[in-house]
Parts: sequence; structure tokens; C-alpha cells
Amino acid sequence: MRNKFAGVVWGVFLWLWVIGVARAQLPDFTSLVEKNSPAVVNISTSQKMAPPDREIPPDAMELPEGIPNDEFFRHFFGDGGEPSEVQSLGSGFVISADGFVITNQHVVKDADEIVVRLQDRRELVAKLIGADKRSDIALLKIDADNLPVVRMGVSENLKVGEWVLAIGSPFGFDHSVTAGIVSAKGRNLPSDNYVPFIQTDVAINPGNSGGPLFDLDGRVVGVNSQIYSRTGGFMGLSFAIPIEVAMKVVDQLKSQGYVSRGWIGVQIQDVTRELAESFGMNRPKGALVSKLLPKSPAQEAGLQIGDVILEFNGREIDTSASLPPLVGMTPIGESAALKVLRQGDTKQLKIKIGMLPDEDHPVVGMNTTPEAATNAWGMAVTDLTPEQRAQLEVEKNGVLVQSVKDGPAYAAGIRKGDVILRIQNDTIRDAKHFNQVLKDLPKKKSIAILVQRRGGSLFLALKPAP
Repeated sequence: MRNKFAGVVWGVFLWLWVIGVARAQLPDFTSLVEKNSPAVVNISTSQKMAPPDREIPPDAMELPEGIPNDEFFRHFFGDGGEPSEVQSLGSGFVISADGFVITNQHVVKDADEIVVRLQDRRELVAKLIGADKRSDIALLKIDADNLPVVRMGVSENLKVGEWVLAIGSPFGFDHSVTAGIVSAKGRNLPSDNYVPFIQTDVAINPGNSGGPLFDLDGRVVGVNSQIYSRTGGFMGLSFAIPIEVAMKVVDQLKSQGYVSRGWIGVQIQDVTRELAESFGMNRPKGALVSKLLPKSPAQEAGLQIGDVILEFNGREIDTSASLPPLVGMTPIGESAALKVLRQGDTKQLKIKIGMLPDEDHPVVGMNTTPEAATNAWGMAVTDLTPEQRAQLEVEKNGVLVQSVKDGPAYAAGIRKGDVILRIQNDTIRDAKHFNQVLKDLPKKKSIAILVQRRGGSLFLALKPAP
């Protein structure tokens, strides 16, 4: 009997010991959450939507004013009712004590008002400093001082299988904490060629977008951005923007209000097993050049159709998707080293990085309002590179029109590719100066704009936005 009792006691002791060892091996997130939660914010946006256009059918009977049910008919067929308001939720985090906040571009897209709610329940209206669609990063500014801030980590040091933690506002539940592991690194998604995502199994849901992803040292290593889902909810696949990518975008948004990316002017594809065999490669790798754009950096560097780019600045290119993020993050005008395979031989080339053309988002200037972020004038501009200045014969000053949408600028005759030299009496130095001048223009007066087009100059009259 004693032996049986001793065996039970020993079994219980062994079980408790195993549980204790297991607990000791699991991370304790409590201190990490306590230290970093105050720097994580909830972001709510509102957008006014125009009422639907509900016209009276042409064969409907006209009713005199004041008859019974007149309001009923007006609601369904008449004036269209009042504008509706659409609201959305997201997350963000404070990166400086004076009120700069990072979130996702899609969280604040087209917002008429952005409200940042702090952990102490203060609610502050934010200014949109700038937003970048390609990286899905937006920078906000709130009027506050001595705010708690996050510490920045290094996503490149993450290892697959390492614990990570997210803090955000899924479905509006502020400061919810979820944890998981790094599932993969350097993921390239079809719609995001310029971001090497961190894939995790951390539970991310609507409202988590824009929130921070922490490592076990309590440092931000990513910005939670999107999930893969067939239902709209979390299914075990979430993706975060590496913090290095996010901060490079933030630096440009702060300094110039928009993001310039490197570009070499090639169309590339993956090397399949069959293609690798035809090229004499022992395995598929690299980015196969299938097209060269005329007068592009790639053409000037001597790249040829059929070349396989194996390395970019010493970084091995395993798949074609690996190349765009590396090129995009390289400073414009800097020379890069390429290792290519050409007809069985490897060659070393030098290429001067150009600027990615046709940014498809409007330029946003420092301290602009959300309304200005959507560019009521309907045009987006960028600084001229030295190569563009030489090609367009613009020695100094001026900005290049990258895109023109329907609006006052298009109605005035401004077109993509024009160089804006002057607005009224102000000679335009750069894109930042352009935004400031445009912001300070009178709202009810036509504006004279001097543009250069195909070597000639002409004045155009820009009428104010309605």
C-alpha cells in the first residue's frame, strides 16, 4: 500500500515538474505588453458619401407640392436624401514623442476625418502627412507632446519559428494582444511587388491593420497589413510590412511628402525548370529579363533580353519576385552591381538606378489636411531627376507632372509629362515647395501656371476647384 501511495505521489510530482518545465520554455508576454501598449493607438476614420442618384422615372406622374405622402415620394424618387457617412477602424503606433503615428494607407484612404484614440482615452484629430499605396504605409501627425513611443527592431534578424506578438484593435476591441510565430520571410504577394512581407500565424483581423508586430525584446519588427482569407476572417496566414521598409517610406513622407522608388526598366519572369535546363543552369533561380524599356537604366547598362539576373548588389536573386523590393529600396542615382547569366557565361554589370515612373497616388505635402491629400486640383507631381532634367532641358527648378485626373488641372490643359515652372509669381523649386504654394493659393480666383512642354513654354489658367 505504501509503495502504491509513493508511486502516486511520485507520478504527481513528475507531472508537475513536466508542466513547470513546459511553462518555463514558453515566453511570458506580460511585461512586453505593459511597456508597449501605451504607444499603440486606435484609428477611426469617417468619409462622407454622396447620396445615390435617384431620379423620378420619366413616365412617373408629377405630384403637386404639399399632397399626402409627398415626403415618401421625395425620399425614393426625388432629391436623393442627405449624404451618408462611412466609418472604418484600424490601428497604429506612435514613433515620436511629438505625435507622429504610423498606420496603413488603406486604413486612412479617402478619409475626410482621422481620429486617433490613445490608451488614456484621449481622442485627437490627426493630419495626414503622406500615404504610399505601394507599401501600404501612411504617416499621421497628432497635436500632442511627451507621448509614449515604440522602440524599433530589425526584421532582418528575425528567424522563422521565432515568437512575435501583435497589439491592435480587431473589430474595435482596443489593445487586443495576439501572439504566434514567424512562418516565413520575404514573401512577395501578387499585388505588392515592392514589399518583402513577414508571414506569421499571429491572429490578425479587421481593425488590426496598421498595428505593430513586436519581437520578444519588445521592439517593432513589422506593421501588420493584411491576411489571406477565404472567409474575411483570420485563417492562420497574416502578413506584416518589415519595419525597415516602413521607416524608409516614413522618412520620405516626412521630407518630401511622397515616395520615390528605384527602377531599372525591365520586365522579368521566373526561371522555370525547363528554362533553367535550356540555359545550362543546375537549378531554377534568378530573374529572367523578358523586355527592356527604351532609354531605361537597364538598356543603358547593357542588359539584354534573355539575361538572367542572379545577384543585385551582392544579394542573391532566388526568384523574380525578389528583385523589385531590392531595386525599389535603392537610392535613385546610385550605382548598383548586377551579376547576370548570359548565354552560359556570368557577367558583372554596373547600373545606375532611375526613378520608378507613374506613381499612382497623389502627392501629399507636409502638414496637409486629409482633403489636400486627395489633391482637389487633380494632379500629382514629383521632383525631376538629373536624367530627366537633361532629357527635358530643364536646368533647375520645376516639378514633373506624373498624373492628371479629371479636375481643375486637366480642364486647364495640364497634362502628364508637363514641367510646372511657376505658379503666379512663385518659381517652383521642388515638389515640397509646389505643395505649399498650391495650399496657400486663393480659393476663388484663377491661377496662372507656366508649364514647359516639348521644349516650349506656355501659360495656362487654372480655375479654382468647385
